Amino acid sequence: MHNIDVDALTGITTNEAQEKLKRNGYNELPSSKKRSIFQIALSVIKEPIFLLLVASGSVYFILGEVTEGLVLLSFVFVVMGITIFQERKTENALDALKNLSSPRALVIRDGKQIRVPGREVVTDEPWAN
Repeated sequence: MHNIDVDALTGITTNEAQEKLKRNGYNELPSSKKRSIFQIALSVIKEPIFLLLVASGSVYFILGEVTEGLVLLSFVFVVMGITIFQERKTENALDALKNLSSPRALVIRDGKQIRVPGREVVTDEPWAN
């Protein structure tokens, strides 16, 4: 096992680190794009149970039971609205959790040990450029 004298290391300068961040981007996994309300609605509409309930409401109309058809379809669209609202809240909550769980790292910049967000970690190895 090798012992490393951390105090003797100089690391990289803050300017070098900023330049590497500009050139290579942040040290993080790519995040998924946020879905629009229309994309969420389309995914709900594609659900088999939604299609089955709409078909059932249509059958009520065909059979002449307009009131029952309207009641069923109105509840289907209320549930669709609630689902869209919940999906949006879930995506926002996941984004907030991702931001909260950002790890911090101890790095050497300008010859001093400092803590930076994990996404700002860069390497000073020439092979990593």
